[in-house]
Amino acid sequence: MKRTHIIALIFVAVLVASLTVMLGKGFSRYEDFESAHARQGKEFTVVGYLNKEKEIKYQPEINPNQFSMYVIDEQKVEKLVIVNKAKPRDIEKSEKVVVTGKMNGDTFYANDILLKCPSKYKNREQQANDGRSI
Repeated sequence: MKRTHIIALIFVAVLVASLTVMLGKGFSRYEDFESAHARQGKEFTVVGYLNKEKEIKYQPEINPNQFSMYVIDEQKVEKLVIVNKAKPRDIEKSEKVVVTGKMNGDTFYANDILLKCPSKYKNREQQANDGRSI
């Protein structure tokens, strides 16, 4: 074999191995609570809305790196979500909540949370659409 063929073969092998590793555990899948419940123990990312009618439990004197809340996914299924991080400021103002973690029973244990807050430009856009100026 020529030297260039060997180098190309090694390059392809490294590329295939790195893609396999990245796709195997590097990316989490977007799911709803029902599909995450069906495959407990696997890590998923769930997009939903904070149920603002229910209490967010946060006791920093007991554990400052844990809080719980109820999240309603896009299929209208509500689950208790326990997040192993400090409670984000202004979580009550969030439009959407993205949690990454695993189902255990009927509870979703999240190790990461991302809040999608309303845009500060939203009111400006609405006023522009109404024909009003700021």
